[in-house]
Order: sequence, then structure tokens, then C-alpha cells
Amino acid sequence: LIFLMNDGTQDSVIQVFDTLCSLLGTALFKRLFGVILTDNGVEFKNPNALEHTRPGLIGLIYSSVILKHHAKAHVENNHRLIRRIIPKGTSLNKLNVEDTRLVCCHINSVIRDNLDGKTPFDLMDSADEKKLLSALNLSPIPPDEVILSPKLIKH
Repeated sequence: LIFLMNDGTQDSVIQVFDTLCSLLGTALFKRLFGVILTDNGVEFKNPNALEHTRPGLIGLIYSSVILKHHAKAHVENNHRLIRRIIPKGTSLNKLNVEDTRLVCCHINSVIRDNLDGKTPFDLMDSADEKKLLSALNLSPIPPDEVILSPKLIKH
């Protein structure tokens, strides 16, 4: 999942969690996101505040203990795919929610060897996962239409 935030603060992360919780409802949010694995960015330095952002989220398990990038290879692989579309040094100021949705759909439509030749979308097959995809308006891109270059974003 990819979310556009105003800045890299903890408040922006909380806003994403709150938005997801509002879209999905607390029960579905907790079922889908029982553990949230983060990096060591400043926006994740107070996991207690993130765990208790809303009534009903108390007890959400939050983990920010991964210290080395190779320990979360799947996240790093997605980061590399994102950087093929939005190269390092590219201003993010012109991006909008639709751009991030489009990037998310394209990178999650890439067949992965580590997923036995499936895409991340192929693995999202439970009713709860389908509700998440619907709520965020995410859908697979046909393999021959996947674009992993800056030309995906038209502006």
C-alpha cells in the first residue's frame, strides 16, 4: 500500500491510520493490520502513540524493531519498483492521490519469483483483503500494460 502524506511526521502517519480505520471500520482494520512493520524513521519513533490513535485500536501490535534494510527485503523490493517510476531526486510535490494509487496498482501487478510467479494482487484473495482493495480503489493491471518507468505519471 502507498499513501501520499503532507510530510514525514508522526501526525501524517496517524492520519493515514485514521483514514484507513474510517474506510474499513476498526474490526476490519485490526484483522488486516495486526502487525505493522516499519523502518526507523522519525515518524515511527513513538509506537505507543501510533498504537492508540483511536478508541478501539488499543492492543494493535506495532513493530519498529527491524534495524537493517535487508531484514525486510519485500519492502525494499517495493521501494526499488517505486523508484523505477519515481526516480530518486524527483520532486514529489506534483504527486496526487491518484498518482500514488496508480503506482500502487502497477507495482502490485508485477509477477514475483518470491511469490511463486504470482503478483501481490493474486495473493489478496480473502473477503477482507478484497474489501481493502475495493475501499482503496486498487485493482490489478494486465501484465502487458504494467509500466515501471516515469512515463506512468503524466505530469
